[in-house]
Amino acid sequence: MASQIERVTAELRRRILGGALQPGERVLEVQCSAELGVSRTPLRLALGELEKEGLLERLPRRGFRVRQVTLDEVAMAIDVRGTLEGMAVRLLAEQGASPRTLSELHGCIEQGRQIVQAAVDAGEAVDTVSWATVNARFHRVLAQAAGNPVLVSALEHVAKTPMAGPGALGASGQAAIELSFVQRAQLDHEDIVQAVEAREGARAEALMREHARRSRDNKRILVNAMRGARWAADAVPQPMLA
Repeated sequence: MASQIERVTAELRRRILGGALQPGERVLEVQCSAELGVSRTPLRLALGELEKEGLLERLPRRGFRVRQVTLDEVAMAIDVRGTLEGMAVRLLAEQGASPRTLSELHGCIEQGRQIVQAAVDAGEAVDTVSWATVNARFHRVLAQAAGNPVLVSALEHVAKTPMAGPGALGASGQAAIELSFVQRAQLDHEDIVQAVEAREGARAEALMREHARRSRDNKRILVNAMRGARWAADAVPQPMLA
């Protein structure tokens, strides 16, 4: 069931970000269920996941519709997230991270390495679902360890913007691009933890803000690539029916 939900979630996410499902458009369960070849139960769970990501909004009576959001709004939200997370890692580095926090961060880094290496060894697309989970945990540990609940609350608010949270990365169908982005993000994580361990607050903050800026630009590239792929597919002449 879990893999089926992930597959349906990824496909609907691609349709939304690629423009096949337009802002304001209702997501019809019966139609989607038939098109995706799944029952209503996994479909509804997938719709709930996309609601959490901010790509869908629940209608007052029943069902969902695609939220109106622009890439500029996403970019601005990620810029704010980068500033807040930069502040968090600076505070953490200056006060000193506890052994437990460092253990959790190194655990995330090791999991990230395994995800990247598995994709490289298999010559396949990176497991973006697993990466998104590890990425979200990594950023959450850093924010919470800073010891500033107001900062954590502000980050949670910013993450409500679609695609702005650290766990928002999902499969886009652009395998080579996704892998290169994840590989670089993994290296960023390692550098940030190294700066925190060395208690280099200014360096940790600069690395985190650059990490967020890269995330902002990468998401714009992925969405534009998805939209371009859809346009190219639509432009291919279709054979006439005899």
